[in-house]
Amino acid sequence: MADILIIDDDFMLTEMLASHLQQANHVVAIAATLADGVAHARCSPFDVVFLDVQLPDGNGLDAFPALADAPSQPQIIIMTGSGDPDGAKKAIQSGAWSYLEKPHVLRNLLLPLTRALQYREEKKRIDRIPTALKRDAIIGKSSCLGACLDQVASAAASDANVLITGETGVGKEIFARAIHDNSNRSEQAFVVVDCASLPETLIESTLFGHVKGAFTGADRASAGLIKMAHNGTLFLDEVGELPERMQKTFLRVLQEHWFRPVGAAKEEYSNFRVIAATNRDLDQDAASGAFRTDLLYRLRSLSLHLPRLRDRKEDIRPLSRHFLARLCDRAKIGSKGVADEFFEHLHAYDWPGNVRELQQTLEQVFANAVHHHTLFAYHLPDHIRVRKTLENMQNDAAPSGDAHSRTSGASLPTWKDFRSAKEREYLRQLLHSTQGSVKEACLVSGLSRARLYQLMSLHDIGSTMEPLQ
Repeated sequence: MADILIIDDDFMLTEMLASHLQQANHVVAIAATLADGVAHARCSPFDVVFLDVQLPDGNGLDAFPALADAPSQPQIIIMTGSGDPDGAKKAIQSGAWSYLEKPHVLRNLLLPLTRALQYREEKKRIDRIPTALKRDAIIGKSSCLGACLDQVASAAASDANVLITGETGVGKEIFARAIHDNSNRSEQAFVVVDCASLPETLIESTLFGHVKGAFTGADRASAGLIKMAHNGTLFLDEVGELPERMQKTFLRVLQEHWFRPVGAAKEEYSNFRVIAATNRDLDQDAASGAFRTDLLYRLRSLSLHLPRLRDRKEDIRPLSRHFLARLCDRAKIGSKGVADEFFEHLHAYDWPGNVRELQQTLEQVFANAVHHHTLFAYHLPDHIRVRKTLENMQNDAAPSGDAHSRTSGASLPTWKDFRSAKEREYLRQLLHSTQGSVKEACLVSGLSRARLYQLMSLHDIGSTMEPLQ
C-alpha cells in the first residue's frame, strides 16, 4: 500500500485514476492546482505524485523542484494530454520517474508505479546504511549541494569513470578529490593533469613518460603521469582542452590501460581510474566535431554537475566563515567578528566566479582589514557594495511592489540624502559595535580621529551612542 497524490484539473480522469489506485489498496489524495498540490506534498508524506503538465495556475514541470524537495521526496510521474518531446526531455532531466500520455495512462500505469515503489523500498534500505563521507573541503548544507554529495558517495563506491561539469570556480577538483578520498583507491596517488596547460609538443611525454635519449634533452628516463596514477586516480582537469590528436590516443589507453612511453619498445600497464572535469559543453563540442564522441562516452560513465554559487546562496555564510577561519589560523590571530550587513552584501552579489571568487574576495578583505577586529560591508570591494546599494535603492523606491513605482525615479531620494542616511547608519553601527569607544572605532573603520569627530558632529551623533532602532 502506498500514499499517492494526483495533481490534475481533469475531474473525470482523476476520479478514474483514484478509483483504479484505491482498488489496488493505495491511499489517494487529489489536488486540482499546482499550489494545492505543493501544499499537500509539504504537509503529508507521499510515495508517488502523478503530475499533470498543463494546470490552471502554471506548468507542472515548473513546480517539479518544489515537489521533489517535499519532506517525503516522492517519485514523480508526469502526465500530459499530448506528446511533447521537449517536455518529456525536461521531465526526465528534472528527475521524473516516468512520462505518460493521458490517453494511455490507465493502460500504462501499473508498471511504472510498481517499479517506482520497488525503487523507494530499496532506497530506504540503502539510506539506513550509515556512511561517513569525508568532505572536509566541501562546505555547505543546501539541498542542491546535498544532492551532489549523494552522487559523490555513489561515485566513490564504484570504479567507473566520472565526468564533473560546472562553471569555472565551482570546485570541480575539490569534488574529484572527495570521490578519490572516499573510494577504495584513497591510499594511492591522486594525479592531476591540467589539459589546458599541456604543451602539445610535450603532451605524450608528460602523460606516457619517455626513455633516455627518446628526444633531444631526454638525458634520463621519466615516468609519465599515467604511470604515477597506477592503482590511484588520474584527474583530467579541463579535459575539453585536450588536443584532437591526443583524444584518439588517450581513448585507446582509457580502454586498454596499456600505453607506450615515448621511445620505448614495449608497452606498460597502469591500473588507473579517470575523473575528468570541464566547464565546456562537451555534447555541443562532440556535435561540432571538436571533441570525440566515443571518448566522451568513455569519460561519462557517471556524471556530476556542480551548482553555481548563486544557486546555493544559503551556503555563502558557512563558506565565508570557513575561509575566514583558515585565514586567521594562517595569520596566527584570533577570529574576527563579522557584521550582519557584511553577509547581506555577499548574498546580494551574483558571484560569476563562484566559490573561487568568494574565496579570493575574502582574502582581499582580510588583507585590507587585518588589524580590524570586525569586518563590515565597508571593507568589501566597491563593486559588491554598489550592487547591494542599488538593490536597497530599488527596494526603497518600490515599497508596494508596484511595477510602475519600481521604474519611476520620482520616489528616489537625492544622492546627498541617501549618502547622508547611509553614513549616519554606518556611524551608529560602528559606535554600537565598539561600545562608544572613539579609539576602537578609529581602529575598526580606518578613519582618523579628526575625521570621525567631524562626521559625528555632522550627523549629530555623540560618543555616547543613541540606541539602535
